[in-house]
Amino acid sequence: MAAENVQTFTDSNFEQTVLQSGQPVLVDFWAEWCGPCKRLGPTIDQLASEYAGKVTIGKLNVDENPNTAIKFQIRGIPAVMLFKGGVIVESVVGLQAKEEFKRAIDKHI
Repeated sequence: MAAENVQTFTDSNFEQTVLQSGQPVLVDFWAEWCGPCKRLGPTIDQLASEYAGKVTIGKLNVDENPNTAIKFQIRGIPAVMLFKGGVIVESVVGLQAKEEFKRAIDKHI
């Protein structure tokens, strides 16, 4: 399902792989039952390829990892957040065009 450049984030690895990362990290909060999330998948895969080495990009299944979803108050999905230095610097909720994500990422790299 995920491209090779797309990481899988979980409750157990989120602190280390996202919050303590030395580079920006884009997190796609999604769920298996969410149609718009599935439609966003290919865009996330493309971004992961285009920004490989500059930005870590991955997905977190909110059903399988409820603690992280609750911590960041995820109320609607898809929700995509860009973390830098352990802090949310950009947040995009809902199905958006790839250019929206690129704009958000480019401001922080």
